[in-house]
Amino acid sequence: MKKITRNELGRHMLFFVGKTIFYFCIILMLIYLYHYKNVQGGTFIYNEF
Repeated sequence: MKKITRNELGRHMLFFVGKTIFYFCIILMLIYLYHYKNVQGGTFIYNEF
C-alpha cells in the first residue's frame, strides 16, 4: 500500500476510486430514501395545492 501512495499516478488513482465509491454510496442512499415508503406514508407535498 505504501508503494502505491508514493508515486503520483497511484495517489490520483486511489483518490479517484475513493471518490467514486463515496459518491456511489451517496447515490444508493438517496435512491433508498426516495423509494422508502410504507402504506401510511406521507403524500407528495405539491399534490395538496
